[in-house]
Amino acid sequence: MARTIAKDHGEKRAQILKSAARVFADQGFDRASMAMLARECGISKANIYHYYDSKDALLFDLLDNYLSQLRDRICAIRPGDGPPEEALRKTVLEILMAYQGADDEHRVQASGLSALPEDQQKILRSYQRDMVGHMAAILARIAPERFDGQPAKLRAATMSVFGMLNWFYMWNSQANEAARREYATLVSNLTLGGLKTV
Repeated sequence: MARTIAKDHGEKRAQILKSAARVFADQGFDRASMAMLARECGISKANIYHYYDSKDALLFDLLDNYLSQLRDRICAIRPGDGPPEEALRKTVLEILMAYQGADDEHRVQASGLSALPEDQQKILRSYQRDMVGHMAAILARIAPERFDGQPAKLRAATMSVFGMLNWFYMWNSQANEAARREYATLVSNLTLGGLKTV
């Protein structure tokens, strides 16, 4: 007989993912063990295997969950609706807000993705490509004369914006919403000003 799923299965799974992100970020994927993950989650080693049969499966689910939700939040802002400058400001702010409270997930994404099999990496990188493509489409609409026929230049500008955003958690991870809004305005203004001269 198939084992029934507990009513709080989804909630417990989310708690496991959050705890696993903390362990993977602090210890590194290679050094982390299922026993260590179970201890951090406050459950038995046998119980964690009820949710995940290996730490590889847990890592993939953690990153798949994090990156797909991040992609969905960012790409929900439609670059074709309204002025592209406003789409840039909304997207930059949304990214910073999505990063709030996700420092561990962000660190695991940077260090742990390469530990997964190539087919799983391909899925996760597709989410990253969607986000990069979304930002690139906005920048191309803001300054088409700067990027027309110059995909390498557009990619460099796009990744520069993400660079400003991705490093925020390294030096200001405890920033509150007001600080994130202020920084979002700064990044947007720097980007818009820079697009006039690139």
